Amino acid sequence: MKSSQILLVGSLLVVLGTIQACSQNGVEPAATGTAALAPAELRDGEQKYNANCSRCHGMGGVGTPQGPPFLHKVYEPNHHGDAAFHQAATKGVKAHHWQFGDMPKIDAVSSDDVDQIVTYVRWLQKQAGIF
Repeated sequence: MKSSQILLVGSLLVVLGTIQACSQNGVEPAATGTAALAPAELRDGEQKYNANCSRCHGMGGVGTPQGPPFLHKVYEPNHHGDAAFHQAATKGVKAHHWQFGDMPKIDAVSSDDVDQIVTYVRWLQKQAGIF
């Protein structure tokens, strides 16, 4: 094998190893986003989500390097009910499924805002086939 081929194979193995090492314990989002436009009755929730949640949880709930995706089975209603979203927004939450660190409370949102955000997130999850 030529030295250039050995270098190429070695580089590929390093890249693949780095990707695997940086993954979140094999936990991947169920989808990469939704192409569908939110229904009119969810637009307020979508706007509030985009303003208060998307920086960490990604546009459309796909996650970012700063926070986990909501389009993942771990956030389905039977595992993380709507009350868990309220608690996270009002009190913050210790990291327990992911390695992104603790989530701080979000002072800028009211209980009604969180209701609208959760309704929007649940719609995204349904679109992605989470439940």
